Amino acid sequence: MLPVLGRPFRPRPRPRVLPLVLLWLLLCGPLAGCGAGSGSPSDSPSGSGVRPVDAAERDVRRAVADWSAAPPAVLAGIPLEGWSYEVSSVRIDGVRALARAGLRYRLTGYDAAPAGSAREVELTRDGGTWAVAADRPAPGAPPQLWDQGPVTVRRGAHALVLGGAGQSSGSLSEIAAEADKAVPAASAAWPRPWAGRVVVLVPGSLDEMAALLGRPADEYRGLGAVTTGQTGAGPAPADRVVVNPEGYGQLTAEGRQVILTHETTHVAPRAATTAKTPLWLSEGFADWAAYRDGGRTPAEAAPALARAVRLGDLPAALPEPGAFAFGGDADALARAYEGSWLACRLIARRWGDAALVSLYEESGRQSLPTALTQTLGTDPAALTRTWQQELSREFR
Repeated sequence: MLPVLGRPFRPRPRPRVLPLVLLWLLLCGPLAGCGAGSGSPSDSPSGSGVRPVDAAERDVRRAVADWSAAPPAVLAGIPLEGWSYEVSSVRIDGVRALARAGLRYRLTGYDAAPAGSAREVELTRDGGTWAVAADRPAPGAPPQLWDQGPVTVRRGAHALVLGGAGQSSGSLSEIAAEADKAVPAASAAWPRPWAGRVVVLVPGSLDEMAALLGRPADEYRGLGAVTTGQTGAGPAPADRVVVNPEGYGQLTAEGRQVILTHETTHVAPRAATTAKTPLWLSEGFADWAAYRDGGRTPAEAAPALARAVRLGDLPAALPEPGAFAFGGDADALARAYEGSWLACRLIARRWGDAALVSLYEESGRQSLPTALTQTLGTDPAALTRTWQQELSREFR
């Protein structure tokens, strides 16, 4: 993620006398189906008795499967494949049923693995037939973009842009063009195999963006965009760049390009990014990719850090993970991003671009000290000193 600031996420009764079999026949009848019932006799389509829950549940599951055999017509413009609902539980209450299900789908040509969504499907029964009445996010689960209204689709050479309700075709086309520039820039910075394409979601508002991400809106108020996805080896499911329409709209053309290149660069090395990867290296690498072909000086691109160094506040260490937390001191957050960028810029200039890429790869496999030794022939303390000297030289 890149901040906008400083830049252009339950006693059974015992039978007394009657034998068990006779009791069974008297209560149930020779042909009636006895068991844990669903509703009352009046709920049965024929009115002849209580229908077994397992049979009713099978009917509900079948109804969901038949209904979800293909994406809804309202999603016709979105390139979807592998669309399926896997029901995990069913609750039946008379003529109404709620099914919990996991939605799986892929965006054709963009997703290496299925995207997922927890859903709640509501069904009603008319006679002997169950029909889906509503489909919504499961309680506590974030919505999909199409849950928020009509979706507009724009394609670029390397990008698929999905716009939420209220987004104009013109603005989405501009974002597609910017994303088309971001992908080659990310590929140039990360010369390793990756999909070479990106999916950008543009919700209708900041609140809708926050709902998609399942977090409070205030956490994203100062952002232009964020990247979602999963770290670790192998194909990453459903990497998405999610634009904050309010913050993004306040940026200059250069700022928007920086934002999209930064976020796209998070997508490119996803398979190499693990819990071991230092956050300063992940964020700094993305900024390095975004700024490497630009003409901005460190003082222009890192104004918050420049001011601090000129006032004698030289950072004592490379940014810790907590320094990137949102909702706190905006100036300190800006300094964390700027310092991380300058650390990666330093590594690329002194040891070479290839060494920076190798450091990123190795830091996801082993400890940072080991990765630094193997790729740069240095250690964290020496790298920090060199970085501090560079900051002093650049900003004095």
